[in-house]
Amino acid sequence: MIKLEHNLGLLVCLIFIIQFTEVKAQQMPQYTQYMYNTTILNPGYTGTSGNLEANVLYRSQWVGLDGAPETQSFTLQGRLGNKIGLGLTALNDNIGAANNVKVNGHFAYEIPTGYNTKLSLGLNAGLDVLSVDWSKGTYSNAQDPVFSDNLNKTRPIFGIGAFWYSEKWYLGVSTDNFLNSKIYNDDEQTVTDRKSQYYFMGGYVMDVSNSIKFKPAVLTKHVAGAPLTLDISANFLLQEKVSLGIAYRYDDAISALAGFYLAKKFFIGYAYDYTVTGLDNYNNGSHEIILKYAVLDANKRALSPRFF
Repeated sequence: MIKLEHNLGLLVCLIFIIQFTEVKAQQMPQYTQYMYNTTILNPGYTGTSGNLEANVLYRSQWVGLDGAPETQSFTLQGRLGNKIGLGLTALNDNIGAANNVKVNGHFAYEIPTGYNTKLSLGLNAGLDVLSVDWSKGTYSNAQDPVFSDNLNKTRPIFGIGAFWYSEKWYLGVSTDNFLNSKIYNDDEQTVTDRKSQYYFMGGYVMDVSNSIKFKPAVLTKHVAGAPLTLDISANFLLQEKVSLGIAYRYDDAISALAGFYLAKKFFIGYAYDYTVTGLDNYNNGSHEIILKYAVLDANKRALSPRFF
């Protein structure tokens, strides 16, 4: 029985990988702690905290399922003067036989829109390197010409974003890349179809008491030919030191989140996703860890950690 379940899990994963190699849209990385990793989704966020910040994220999705997605990201961002944000992001994403590396430079310019509100407009530009190593898979027909040659292609990236915010709320819209492209193998069969993915985000921070802050947040992702992805989260910040929350990704997973602020400069966060689809029988959930370090601006009045 255990062997049967294992084989079924491998079959499900193989189907997922085969979909990737045909005319489906290229799989995009998934994030549960998107509220702490906003720059990689929206270049307009770059520099808005006013601090020099660096963070690294590691995500292992569908643990126990062979070929399941695994993602690492790095972000460095800061403020130049009063209005300009500069940043660098790097992403390494693995799924099945495919590896995707993206490196982007970020630029943002901030415009006051009211007494307490600002609009930050951002750009990102870089390179997308896609590699497919067919030797990492097992196939019923190893002689199929589709799997005869490994793939290594480099493509440009260009994205835009807007981030409108105050001290208590934010709204954002972005696409990390609007340059669509297809990659073909030697037999003119589509290996991957890269389509633009659009993000809409929002959040609000409210004081429940002197020691508790509450932040509901939402993120939606849109890509042509794929279902809408909707993430809803609710996080509490306790004593400006501990963050606890829950999240739900529509028709995909429910999540638990926890984070700790150390000396107001260092934040470590963890999220666990429990799958609510048919894949729940073949994996042990998803794990995500984020580490964030901020060099605080001594001229800022706010002494509490930023909650978005």
